[in-house]
Amino acid sequence: MLTIRFAVDRPQAAPVVVLPVLSGEGAGRALPASLKGGEAVVAAAIASARFTGEAGSLVELHLPEGAGVTHLLIVGVGAARDGLKAGGAIVARLLTSGAAGAVVDLSHIATADRAALAAGIAEAASLRSWRLDTYRTKLTDKQKPSLTELTIVAGDRIEEAKAAWKSREAVVEGAAFTRMLVTEPANLLYPQSFVELAMSGRELGLEIEVLGEREMRLAGMGALLGVAQGSEREAQLLVMKWDGTNGAVKEPTAFVGKGVTFDTGGISLKPGPGMEDMKWDMGGAGAVTGVMRALAARKAPVHVVGICGLVENMPDGKAQRPGDVVTTMSGQTVEVLNTDAEGRLVLCDALTWVQKRFAPKTIVDLATLTGAMIVSLGHEYGGIFSNDDTLAEQLTAAGKTAGEKLWRMPMGDAYDKMLESPIADMKNIGPREAGSITAAQFIKRFIDDGVKWAHLDIAGMVWAAKPAALYDKGATGYGVRLLDQWVRDVLEG
Repeated sequence: MLTIRFAVDRPQAAPVVVLPVLSGEGAGRALPASLKGGEAVVAAAIASARFTGEAGSLVELHLPEGAGVTHLLIVGVGAARDGLKAGGAIVARLLTSGAAGAVVDLSHIATADRAALAAGIAEAASLRSWRLDTYRTKLTDKQKPSLTELTIVAGDRIEEAKAAWKSREAVVEGAAFTRMLVTEPANLLYPQSFVELAMSGRELGLEIEVLGEREMRLAGMGALLGVAQGSEREAQLLVMKWDGTNGAVKEPTAFVGKGVTFDTGGISLKPGPGMEDMKWDMGGAGAVTGVMRALAARKAPVHVVGICGLVENMPDGKAQRPGDVVTTMSGQTVEVLNTDAEGRLVLCDALTWVQKRFAPKTIVDLATLTGAMIVSLGHEYGGIFSNDDTLAEQLTAAGKTAGEKLWRMPMGDAYDKMLESPIADMKNIGPREAGSITAAQFIKRFIDDGVKWAHLDIAGMVWAAKPAALYDKGATGYGVRLLDQWVRDVLEG
């Protein structure tokens, strides 16, 4: 990712200058003194591009400055003035342009807006610059990222801008870690290697514990282990703890993530086309890992535990069969009608374990759980299901602030009845209709009375087929910024 620097004044050597412009504000008066005289050229370029300052819009031109020529980008900030779309647009244009550095000049921006705008641009620019090129050995020079540094001129608000960025930087790094996990191929990322990568969180202050199959078998996690039994890779339960309250808050909040590092569907084998995408079926666990790292890195004054159920779902001769009955850690039994409805089997035991071990009063689980969620909401919103209206509203509001949107879905007894089994306490699937809802109803059966719970089905959100303001094609890091915002809004108050 980019190196972000802040400066009081624009450096003399600035081959690429970026001028953010608020919606409805003329760009000519934003020109630095050394570029005065170029107003007519700028005005003509703006008119030609029909530029109005809309967030993320760009006008690009070259202006003489002294004996040289300055590459100038005018970027719209819009009315919100948070800098996210603008920062993403800057990097999308310059990342492989050949430019090694750029200067974003905010000296013309009103003092009151400058620090927040600087931090927002830094956040978006860092997120948009993330790439994983480890396995690309034949990139041409034009395909390789050239932009390595972004300098943001904040004037007399430089210290405020630095402080605002420092808080966001930890979250950006957490989201980048999540993207790395989601992007890695399944031959290299599996339960044990996921744990090995997560262990670096100890350097940030996370306490980490890992349960292997022996410990989970002793705990009675028959549902989770049933999913894993067809794989040569041993299942893992990753436990990350962060207590920034120094023991003042006794009961932690829990984040629980589905971590199916590759999902073939098991015996209920998925179709071949598109199966390669199932390397990101651990997106929920990836988000939990990323946000736990972010909380530790920014020393958040909260008590939170993150739990990741990590398995690989494979169609080996030892794999569980459709029709098998498993006993969950809670003691409830499940008739497994479809081995491709495995995420809920992983989550139910992870949820029971965290409740028995830590007794949290609030739990949020995240999972790339159902294709039906994508049918319902596309790739615009994650689905949220909850037993508590206030919690659902808080998470939805945090998602709106972070730009990781959620849409609340219904639950109820009529949906719950669709899970009734003739030979066990429940089936792991309902009928074809309302697939995401019956999946949530299944998970709800494992939530203890009095515990506030929200289930985020993020199947359509962790991987993108096209670029957006904060990410290129591929892993989005969805969930990290959302949960961090909720922690700030609710737990930190």
